[in-house]
Amino acid sequence: MQIPSLKNQVSPEEWALRVDLAACYRLVAMYGMSDLIFTHISAKLPDSVSGDSPQFLINPYGLMFDEITASSLIRIDMAGNQITPSEFSVNRAGFVIHSTIHEARHDAACVLHTHSRAGVAVSAQKAGVLPISQQATLLMSSLCYHDYEGLAVHDDERARLKADMGSSNYMVLRNHGLLTVGKTVADAFLAMYFLESTCQIQISAQAGGELNRVPQTVLDGVETAMRLQQGQGRGSAGQLAWPALLRRLDRLNPGYDQ
Repeated sequence: MQIPSLKNQVSPEEWALRVDLAACYRLVAMYGMSDLIFTHISAKLPDSVSGDSPQFLINPYGLMFDEITASSLIRIDMAGNQITPSEFSVNRAGFVIHSTIHEARHDAACVLHTHSRAGVAVSAQKAGVLPISQQATLLMSSLCYHDYEGLAVHDDERARLKADMGSSNYMVLRNHGLLTVGKTVADAFLAMYFLESTCQIQISAQAGGELNRVPQTVLDGVETAMRLQQGQGRGSAGQLAWPALLRRLDRLNPGYDQ
């Protein structure tokens, strides 16, 4: 595909966000969390770029996640209407979940949704995520659930989705998949990496013997331990891991920043 570069046609702030979001799409594919051309990762443009009306970047419908570039991403408004001219369209129905979360959570600069096999498998289990791994303990205090209501195309589901999400950063969409939010693209990706790993570990562990659950006393101390870790002043885990992840992309699947 020959997609003209937008690097010199958009602001430096928008271009930087485009590069990060394109990288995120490719990383989701690299780590086995994509579902062909389906699902989305959306990123909110800074107010300095979009003005008073919230606008977002999202994938063009029809591209595999591992071929998305910064210039191929499409700029849309809250209703999913395209602002960026493109030969591709946007799956507006698929943006219902994203627009709802962005509207409810102004701190969520990035919303990431997947249909991975392990994620859907755990979403189909009545008990949901089990406290049986360190990965699980790190996210359970900010984990929520939303019951399946069929394809997310009905506006009346929005209120229930908002209420279920609340202030959580990790969501299990029952019988459907996983969702994470982050203050940055990097934070949303790392959150999904841990949630996906949690689900993969759980499915693997359930194939063996009796499960050993982490005691509640340990779970109660996780948030304090995480605050101590973050208090070291080295930035969020997502921001720490992001440069290394980009270096890996540059080695294995370059071109996302075009």
